[in-house]
Amino acid sequence: MNKKRPVYLNPLQIRLPLPALVSILHRISGVLLFLALPLLLLMLQYSLHSEETYARLLEVLQSPLSKLFLLVVLWGLIQHFCSGIRHLALDMHHGIKLVQARASSRWVMIISLLLTLLAGVKLW
Repeated sequence: MNKKRPVYLNPLQIRLPLPALVSILHRISGVLLFLALPLLLLMLQYSLHSEETYARLLEVLQSPLSKLFLLVVLWGLIQHFCSGIRHLALDMHHGIKLVQARASSRWVMIISLLLTLLAGVKLW
């Protein structure tokens, strides 16, 4: 028996390649969007119901916690969209070589973070 094997598996010490990280973030952002959907629909309902509920919604959305929630959901939407386009291209056998896959992963991360940053500046 090999004595150098780890006793436990620490997932925080595992170094994932960037394409794997983008794939995991695609799944996480999809779950985030699914879980945020009822709250977003409730916000839409409040915005359309009456002038009073719209004004109350605007008050709630002025808090930093609400803005942070919207920013995280917006990041999830942008990242999921960009990563989805990347996955569609990979399904059509475009960019499946290792160098191209790493480059497209890098671009997904850069574009999603930049667009989220721009939206965050506009939101705040």
